[in-house]
Amino acid sequence: MDNKEVKSAIEKIVVPKEKVFGAIDKGLKMSGQGRKIKKKKVLAGSAAVAALLGITIASGFVNPTMNRVLANTPIIGGIFQEFNDSMGVELANQDAVTELNQSLTKNGVTVKLTSAYFDGNVVSITGFVDEDVEKGHNEKGEVSFDMNFEHNKGDNDPWLNGKSTDIRKVKGGYNFQWKMEYPYKSFKENSTLPITIHNINGIKGEWNFDIPIQQEKNSTLVIDQEQGYPDDEVKIRIKEILTARVSSSLIYETVEKYKDDEIYILKAIDNKGKVYRFGNGTSLEGAAQEDGYHSTVRTKMTKLKSNITSLTFYPQLTVADPKVQQLLDKKSFTLKSKRFNVGLQVNDITKKGSKLVIDYQFTGLPKELSKHQLELFENNLQYVLLLVDKEYIGKIDPENPVPPKNHSIHLNKVKTIDKKAAHFQSTFDLNGEEKIMNFKLENTILQFNFSSFFPAKELQPFTVVLPVGNE
Repeated sequence: MDNKEVKSAIEKIVVPKEKVFGAIDKGLKMSGQGRKIKKKKVLAGSAAVAALLGITIASGFVNPTMNRVLANTPIIGGIFQEFNDSMGVELANQDAVTELNQSLTKNGVTVKLTSAYFDGNVVSITGFVDEDVEKGHNEKGEVSFDMNFEHNKGDNDPWLNGKSTDIRKVKGGYNFQWKMEYPYKSFKENSTLPITIHNINGIKGEWNFDIPIQQEKNSTLVIDQEQGYPDDEVKIRIKEILTARVSSSLIYETVEKYKDDEIYILKAIDNKGKVYRFGNGTSLEGAAQEDGYHSTVRTKMTKLKSNITSLTFYPQLTVADPKVQQLLDKKSFTLKSKRFNVGLQVNDITKKGSKLVIDYQFTGLPKELSKHQLELFENNLQYVLLLVDKEYIGKIDPENPVPPKNHSIHLNKVKTIDKKAAHFQSTFDLNGEEKIMNFKLENTILQFNFSSFFPAKELQPFTVVLPVGNE
């Protein structure tokens, strides 16, 4: 079909304007009364038609390849093209996306949710917020949602752990997509996800929605094979691979001697050479046992190819070194890493007015820092030297180590004194944005973490044999 024929085809599309606008008014009235809204495909479809035509007119006539793609993509797929979401496009092609038409207006800002899908480990919701959101506190072009799922509150919401937001400016407002990692161990094929948006760009709501999420039952491939690494005191057990419509999920268990060590799987390669990639993991359970800390993780992976006989996994280990600390009641001292053969020799501490200067150098490093290593050290040192009021050091939650406000400073300016000797100076502004009330050296603790200076270690790859009859 050439450009003239495409134009002609578009002009023949009949959009029932009266029905569309009537549906809009009816939907808005219903949402304003706080009632659940039934799915109205005509409205979502018409809106998507308009968006799709906009895309076609803007780019399709100068890009025949794009035209062919769009011609084969269901209408809702245009939304996912906007966000470069290939999973969404493929699910739309398979008619596996739920079209929504839920709209609410609070304090002059209208939020409309337009689609939802659930595949493997991933839940996606798309929507639109009108341009009145620009009356909030954010800079123009920025949109931020303060929200929770399932009536959770604050950060204690498992849906927020793996949530990402993508925003696109469009005529009259902004399109957005939220992507979440399904946070629970067992799946429900059909469920309703309550969403509460507390404020947008500082404009208070609340906007409340109930979103249906559904996926067909995953197929499960049980593997249950273990690989140990005695020198590093860790083990990995590949347990299952779940496969949905367009993606798979890997479930694996790790055992570590040290609780905060973490194992990631970088990739896997099957016996035919296909490479599989993995997303961020969702922690399903964890507990200390006799042989170490056990953690079970589910992570998104490229869809498993059928009829392969083995997979080779490439893991890496991030070593956690316990934090070390020293009261600043002396001018020089040495901090020693617990797990690396390195130290931090503090040579001098000087207070000049509102500035505190700490002069120090690393000991035990195997060789002179390369340019890349020097950049890593200079960057990380800005954040890993933490000054804390000694009265508050015990109040820092180890599971959520947020430094106490007005009683801690970690931001500092780093100066390299001698690259060959790994010799640096950090200058803290005692009257800056971060501060310690009633600062006194003898009441302040320097806390340091060596972990961030050592890259993850790549572990030996290992191969698991897949059960016969893998489909």
